[in-house]
Amino acid sequence: MVKTIPMIKSDYLKFLKKQEVVGKPIVDKIGKLNNFYLPLSEWLYSIYKKDKKIKIIGLSGGQGAGKSTITGILKFILKRKYGLNLCVFSIDDFYKTKAERKKMSKKIHPLFLTRGVPGTHDINLINKTFKKLKKQKFRTVSIPKFDKSIDDRFKKNKWQKIKKPPNLVIFEGWCVGARHQKNGELKKPLNSIERKHDADLIWRRTVNNSLKNQYKKLFNKIDRLVYLKAPDFSNIFKWRMLQEQKMKLTSKSKKTMSKPQIREFIMYYERITKHMMKNFSKISDLTVFLDKSHRSKKIKFY
Repeated sequence: MVKTIPMIKSDYLKFLKKQEVVGKPIVDKIGKLNNFYLPLSEWLYSIYKKDKKIKIIGLSGGQGAGKSTITGILKFILKRKYGLNLCVFSIDDFYKTKAERKKMSKKIHPLFLTRGVPGTHDINLINKTFKKLKKQKFRTVSIPKFDKSIDDRFKKNKWQKIKKPPNLVIFEGWCVGARHQKNGELKKPLNSIERKHDADLIWRRTVNNSLKNQYKKLFNKIDRLVYLKAPDFSNIFKWRMLQEQKMKLTSKSKKTMSKPQIREFIMYYERITKHMMKNFSKISDLTVFLDKSHRSKKIKFY
């Protein structure tokens, strides 16, 4: 039996309380539930109920835009209100292992040692995972988990186990749905990393070619894409800082990045993030416009 809205409201508030960082309360909680989470859940349900076949939903947006929080909330709303099983995983969990990235850094370019950009994910493993999740004769599917505090994958016994066939799969990630740039757009460096460490454009071109080929094929498997649009790239830095504060409070190893390290780290993401922010209407089916406080100002369908 589907539970009532008051029950959803109560669970939603409990969930958000766990997400809050000390001294950083989440604003307009009930407004977000009524104007964002419930309409988004209704839209996702309407996509599924058309033919009742498994749908893969992409959820994209810059670092710290709130993708993990959103999927956590959607999971229990869709279950309680519509009786749907939601399977959620991130492209971040499919980063190549540290050993694999070391090989790439020696063979192709030193910048590939740092996780993040297209080329540093195990695309074959994502494709296999999609295939297993859609199989009619469903068997438990293991999905990798990446430990950002050690910059490597968790051991297999800590991977996510999907035991029931999902109705909806939410595939989230900062670059999910990204498109490649024209070669001419790659020439001008955007930041000090590109200027100092990629003067010959090898890294940029390799990343761009990955988007043009393997990633394009992967993203074509997505049925609908939701894009969270930050007001400006400067907000990505602030939100990523907040993310790091959360990790500091919840991660056992406590190994987190300093402000200058974060500033440098997001330079790896800058080019594609800005390209997506500029071309969001071409890639998304639904865009959520966020304000500086992470509130959704409006939702636009395409």
